[in-house]
Amino acid sequence: MKALVAFILLVQLPAPRAAPAAPPLSPLGCDDPESEAAAQFAVNYINGHSHHGYKFALNRIDNVRVVSQGLNNDIMYLELDLLETTCHILSPTPLANCTVRSFTQHAVEGDCDVKLQKLDGKLSVLASKCHSHADSSEDLLHVCPDCPLLASLNDTEVLATVTAALNDHNSKAAHPYLQLLEIGRARIQHHPVHSVSVEFAVAATNCSAAEAKGNAGACQLLPEDQSNFGFCTASRLLRPSEDLSVDCQLYGHQVPAPSPPRSSQDTSAGLVPSVAQGFTNHNLRISHNNPVASESASSEFPSPVLSAKPMAKRAVAEAAQHDKVPRPVGFVPPPPPPCPGKIRHFSI
Repeated sequence: MKALVAFILLVQLPAPRAAPAAPPLSPLGCDDPESEAAAQFAVNYINGHSHHGYKFALNRIDNVRVVSQGLNNDIMYLELDLLETTCHILSPTPLANCTVRSFTQHAVEGDCDVKLQKLDGKLSVLASKCHSHADSSEDLLHVCPDCPLLASLNDTEVLATVTAALNDHNSKAAHPYLQLLEIGRARIQHHPVHSVSVEFAVAATNCSAAEAKGNAGACQLLPEDQSNFGFCTASRLLRPSEDLSVDCQLYGHQVPAPSPPRSSQDTSAGLVPSVAQGFTNHNLRISHNNPVASESASSEFPSPVLSAKPMAKRAVAEAAQHDKVPRPVGFVPPPPPPCPGKIRHFSI
């Protein structure tokens, strides 16, 4: 009987309440401080692993996605828009002090997908894929009809200008004799004057200008513990009269020494590295997968991230169209979408 009463009382007791479910995490916005910190970390990584061309700066975070892997362990997927700066990749100038090229200088944009891990507050890059491209000539000429356009890096006038500029500098400098590493960019203007402007990276050799005369092929780049890289700009007027101006600056030895542009060609005679043949800019060709990434932190990019840019741009276009609809007085517009983020410089 006592057992029966106890059973009845147990049945009548209310079931214990389940613990309240944790509120869902708000999606991380593209302009949130955490996203911006991850993006800047990624940009520094990209510049640190690039061996050609120029440093790139963050222009906009197009998309961000966070996938939790456990306590204090998140995987972040970023889609980034970058813009080329005036600092060559060998320059010791911090990125924060590098100037983004203006639109009228025929800007170059970089597009990057980056996968990071944030473990106990520390960021690391698991994978990255980047490419870059110059703005269309039509867009530039529409805004600035007289602006010179980017020229192919192996154009005959470009090669002739680089060779003339380097010979001119080496003929006047007592020491050291400079050797071409790569041509960074070139622009040709045909009207109202015919001129060629070039930029190129150089390195000091173990020869002086006098020692190199007649035997430049014997000059060797300085060893890594003494390496000294530099950068030259030159402008050559071809018509109506001829003129040449050259400015070369050596950076001085850097610790650690940066990796010079990789090329299988001898660039001492003004030859362009093979990666530049037929192109107007060095492609930000970064593709990296962390070989020690765990299975749960696979270095593969999910398809939603790879397709985020078209979706983000479509969302911006739809929002712009939506904003054209007349609004009643006192209407308060909704907050902007979390992505894409703000444009820091300009859109191309």
